[in-house]
Parts: sequence; C-alpha cells; structure tokens
Amino acid sequence: MSKLPILMYHNVCQRESESNKLTISAENLEKQFQYLIDNDFKTLHFAALENLESVPEKSIVLTFDDVTENQLTYVVPLLEKFNLKASFFIPFHFIGKTDLWNNNSEDAEQKIMNIEQLKELPKALIELGYHSYEHKKYRLLTASEIENDFLKCEEFIKNNDLHVYRALAYPYGNYPKERDQKANFKNILVKNKIKFGLKIGNRPNTFPFKDNYEIKRIDIKGKDSLLVFRLKIKFGKLKLF
Repeated sequence: MSKLPILMYHNVCQRESESNKLTISAENLEKQFQYLIDNDFKTLHFAALENLESVPEKSIVLTFDDVTENQLTYVVPLLEKFNLKASFFIPFHFIGKTDLWNNNSEDAEQKIMNIEQLKELPKALIELGYHSYEHKKYRLLTASEIENDFLKCEEFIKNNDLHVYRALAYPYGNYPKERDQKANFKNILVKNKIKFGLKIGNRPNTFPFKDNYEIKRIDIKGKDSLLVFRLKIKFGKLKLF
C-alpha cells in the first residue's frame, strides 16, 4: 500500500499579517509549493486515482475548498508557475455570491467565483469537485434533505454546463457517524455516483483507500511554518502543533 497525503486549504491572502486559521499568505503558499517541487512530489487529481491500484512514491493531492475569488487571484497563478494539479470544491448555491455560511468567521466576507471564472480555470491543472449545495453539515440533515441537496447540485451543474468530477468534500468535514445514519449516508453517496468522500482526519491516507467515503485530509493552517508543513505531510497533525 502507498502513502497519500491530501492537503486541505481555504483562503489565500496577499500579506502574512492577514493570515489566520483558514487563510494562508500567497508568499507562504508559494514556499510550500516550491518545497513540493524541490522534493519531487507528484500532484494527482481524484479522477486519476479512480483507475489506479497504487500511486507513485511522493504522490500528494492538493485541495481547496469554496472556490473563493482569492484562490483565482493567488492560487491559480502559483499552480501554473509550478505546474501543479489541485482540486477545487464548489458550494454551488453560493457561486457568484459570497461565503454567507461563514458569518462567524474571523475572515472578512469572501467573494465566490462566478460561472465564467470557473469555466475559465485551466482544466489540465484544476479539477472541480462537490462541496454540497448549501454548505450545511450533513450530520444535521435528514436523508431527504441530503438527497435534495444532491438534486440541486446536479440541476445547477446541468443548467450551467459545468464539468465537475464526482469527488465530494464534506462541509466542515462533517458527516453522519452513528452506525445506521452513516450507512444511509453512504448509500446516498453511492446512489448519486459519488466516487470519493473527503472528511478531515488530519493524517496521510494509505492507498488504495480503506473506505472511499472516509478519506482523510490534512488541514494546512495559515500560520503553519514550513517545518510544520513538512511534518504534516509526513505524519499529519501532531499534538506538538
């Protein structure tokens, strides 16, 4: 079995002084990407993982939640500069609006990309995925509400002619965990042809995944030093940080 760390990012800002838990500065993100290049890491899309039985040594997956405009401003040019691949996860109801679900966030209100911006993203580097329709915690929704959320996602994708791969990043990393509810939730994912479901977990995965609907992501925080970044890739989140 291979080791596969999957990194989770959110917002990107111009200055280090603006960084916080969910927001990394463009300068530090560039240092992290440079480290990946210097150490021969290979970035992968989930669509490629679907047909693999193993991954090359030093494989890694980069994920960015919420498709904020700051990702368009800062992340896309860095991906192009370093020729790195990443997956961007869309909360469909908020396309062209702002991150209204984040009303208690320490970040200022962030604009979400519009349809035209999403369609213009470089497809060779950026894979689009699902981040639910309304960015609500799945654990707090009924089965019918979850089904309806998927229906709204599909309707939006079809009406706007978007190409979205069937990988789903759970909002807040949250999903039903009680035995019966979890089984029902996973049945809904299968019914809706979701290939991969991503929680948090803060540990590197083994590949092939033990459970395609409980894939772990490592939370990269805005204040993480390059040393912490390197340790997270190798070990995940440690009690030291």
